[in-house]
Amino acid sequence: MISRRRFLSLAPAGGALLVAPRIAFAAAETDRRFVFIIQRGAADGLHIVAPYADPDYAKMRGAIAVDPATTTKLDGTFALHPALAETAKIYKAGEALFVHAVASPYRDRSHFDGQNVIETGGSAPYQVKDGWLNRLSTLFLKGKTRPIAFASTVPMALRGAAEVTSYAPSALPEPNADLLARVSMLYQDDPLLHPLWSAAMETRGIAGNQGLGQDPASLGKLAASFLARADGPRIAMIETIGWDTHNQQEARLARLLAGFDAMLAAVRAGMGKAWAKTTVLVATEFGRTVAVNGTNGTDHGTASAAMLIGGAVKGGRVLADWPGLSPSALYENRDLKPTMALDALIAGAAGESLIVDPELVTRTIFKEGAGGKPITGLIRS
Repeated sequence: MISRRRFLSLAPAGGALLVAPRIAFAAAETDRRFVFIIQRGAADGLHIVAPYADPDYAKMRGAIAVDPATTTKLDGTFALHPALAETAKIYKAGEALFVHAVASPYRDRSHFDGQNVIETGGSAPYQVKDGWLNRLSTLFLKGKTRPIAFASTVPMALRGAAEVTSYAPSALPEPNADLLARVSMLYQDDPLLHPLWSAAMETRGIAGNQGLGQDPASLGKLAASFLARADGPRIAMIETIGWDTHNQQEARLARLLAGFDAMLAAVRAGMGKAWAKTTVLVATEFGRTVAVNGTNGTDHGTASAAMLIGGAVKGGRVLADWPGLSPSALYENRDLKPTMALDALIAGAAGESLIVDPELVTRTIFKEGAGGKPITGLIRS
């Protein structure tokens, strides 16, 4: 038999799963928004932001090399994958920049360990017990507006002392109004469950009965419906999965990137005027090998590409200290060599986005001293 408390933790709230002690929106201390999108599985930055002008790129990539004739050229060296058509428009509007040959302090090739490092802000796996995004929220939110993850559970990056929430579309059938009314009556005198259920219903109302699915565009629309609110969350996280392309990479990544592109476009369209003060940081746990394997895929690597997208971003450019792809330039004779620190990018982007001193952000979210000097000049004043 399932208890009432257990039922509440599993029950869909308006076609979505709410995982949180409660959700509350109040007057926020900033009108800036900062969103972190993680690409779980090690996204291939060499495929997403292709260094088409590097003389070794086509040679090393062979059949899966991106044809520069089909791409949006970002500058004289790099081109954006053709599946990212809407992202290319955002770039041309000066609202996106790309950072290449970037990596976290992690130098091995375990997905779980790499994701733990990128989400905790440590210099080694499981060294830090809370997430950098949670620590970031303590610098300015002060309990008024809770960060939110658009995921079925709270990701590691958002776990910690600050109270947060999560919300995600559900594949379960939409509950009818009679069921919701009966549950509300059941919990109306329960001091523990009544506020939890009320918060779930409030969140359901914010999400709206939009018939949203679990596809990327629907997820982007859902996220925008929360973030665009004047009393909505100012820090958010979105999870994307499936970036581990060991085989048939070209077709698989094209599909993934098309969905990712649709999600970003939906966020931008749904944010309205709030987009002008929004920064979206996109990063992955590590990159992929430069050379192609025997199944037209790539294996676990080191450096990759990150993105900053949003109306607040000083975009239209690529930041890279490009190491090259010649055999002598590769990390451990196989990977794109890291020349820029992801931690420094995170600290600079988060600090400038939320108008907090980037040096203070570095000391707060990279407690083990792994952050380095933050990269600045990323965000419009």
